[in-house]
Amino acid sequence: MTIRLSDLGKAVLDTEYAVRGPIVARAAELERQGREIIYCNIGNPQSLGQKALTWNRQILALCEYPELMEQAPGAFPPDVVETAKAILTGTKHGLGAYSESRGVRFIREAVAEFILERDHIGVDPDAICLTDGASKGVQTILRLLIGGPQDGIMVPIPQYPLYSATITLYEGRMVPYFLDEANGWKLSRPMLEASLAKAKAEGTAVKAICVINPGNPTGAVLDEANIAMIIAFAQAHGLSILADEVYQENIYLAGDEFTSFAKVLHKLEAKEVSLFSFHSCSKGFLGECGVRGGYFEYRNVPEDVAAQILKLQSVSLCANLPGQVSTYAMVRPPKPGMPSYAQYARERGAILDTLKQRALLLAEGLNRVEGIACNVIAGAMYAFPSIVLPPGRTDFDYALALLEQTGICVVPGSGFGQAEGTAHFRTTILPPTEKIQKVVEAVGEFHCNYR
Repeated sequence: MTIRLSDLGKAVLDTEYAVRGPIVARAAELERQGREIIYCNIGNPQSLGQKALTWNRQILALCEYPELMEQAPGAFPPDVVETAKAILTGTKHGLGAYSESRGVRFIREAVAEFILERDHIGVDPDAICLTDGASKGVQTILRLLIGGPQDGIMVPIPQYPLYSATITLYEGRMVPYFLDEANGWKLSRPMLEASLAKAKAEGTAVKAICVINPGNPTGAVLDEANIAMIIAFAQAHGLSILADEVYQENIYLAGDEFTSFAKVLHKLEAKEVSLFSFHSCSKGFLGECGVRGGYFEYRNVPEDVAAQILKLQSVSLCANLPGQVSTYAMVRPPKPGMPSYAQYARERGAILDTLKQRALLLAEGLNRVEGIACNVIAGAMYAFPSIVLPPGRTDFDYALALLEQTGICVVPGSGFGQAEGTAHFRTTILPPTEKIQKVVEAVGEFHCNYR
């Protein structure tokens, strides 16, 4: 007898992932029928025309096929060749062999130096694990923390569905806390306290709080004071912190800057708060979603718990080696004066400048439409505008009708969570600028006529 749906575990059946849900499936069906679809549903830069950085791909090419150094000696700048040779020496056996479960030490040391340069704090390379994108790291730490169905993880609403899906899959409890839309999607201590008190009253053992900064799907950038408040909250209630910081390069507003949780934790000397920080080469300006590279770093974790983290990493043997190399390229870019620097700086600057322009164009355009309100897109790659719907309509109905009528694929706000009585959709700012303009115009016309 073949396997049946009833044979599957409840956790699998209950797991949902809105970013690739039924609306995206319908978009693919329409595309096969010949319709032009503008995919605004997922942060996948290269699928929407963003070019890979030359620095990254040249290093990957030489590490994947070292013979190119001899066969095409003039095709690669000397700093790329030198970097590839150093990586291959550091891996000992090239990209076709397993590395340590934590990842190649040479690359972890580079990550440690990156964090040191960014935050001016001490870093232990053995407290860094290289992963297949940040998602795998998040899943590892959630697996570590969720010990039973009573264990809860605080997750922002709206949230990235990785968190709700993984918590459901691991049979834990998601403890939602609302972000303050009226205050630029910042976190509020009263909202956090209310969420925690409600969960405890329901018998939930809350283990940790997840924070996404810059925000997905909100586009918000947290300042140091807000981060310090979150750390104080975690300290007061014995919670660990999961800091999703994969968009740390994507900051668009003058005066804003990325501040890491690790830096503020160190400044506050909050040594009793365990922190897990995540970064990825899939996002930011690199956009290497298909390569699957990233890392997590942990702080204030006892040795016996660290041993369990290593055990979990060992179950998967190691992160893929091209992803590890791409992570190295991310944290060790060419410096001024190096042969590859001018091209790297030009490519990086062009990507971030273009995203900044699109963020402004999208928010301003949506805010001109009666019945749509969009906060400033301060960072990351997304907007989460609120929409006024006709009676009896849901945001799912809205997103599906938008797709059918315009070919624009967005994700209903309900897939990310939203305050009761509100409706939203999430869109990326990744389509080419001329298509972003088309999106703004088409959404505006659609919204005005939606009944």
